[in-house]
Amino acid sequence: MNKQIEPKKAAPENWHRADIVAALHKAGWSLRKLAIHHDYSSPTTLAHALDRPWPKGERLIATAIGVDPETIWPTRYTQNYTQPKAKDSTLQGVLNPRSKQCKSQAA
Repeated sequence: MNKQIEPKKAAPENWHRADIVAALHKAGWSLRKLAIHHDYSSPTTLAHALDRPWPKGERLIATAIGVDPETIWPTRYTQNYTQPKAKDSTLQGVLNPRSKQCKSQAA
């Protein structure tokens, strides 16, 4: 009868931007060098990936560090990028319960 309540696991946290920049420097890169290396017209372009989701920029930074983007930004990948996308319109009602198609199928 006495159930032990397990504490909730802490949600994974994204790396701090200073830690990302430090890891890049340890690997011999800077955001500027990396952007120039990948032929971006603005050398500050990759800095946008530090502030908001941008899968391509995240991938370039993670590759330069030698880890997966999911390691650096776990919250972005669990919330935004791992959801299945319906390719078939018949599945959209199943995946999205708020769609009109799902309501018409339920009726």
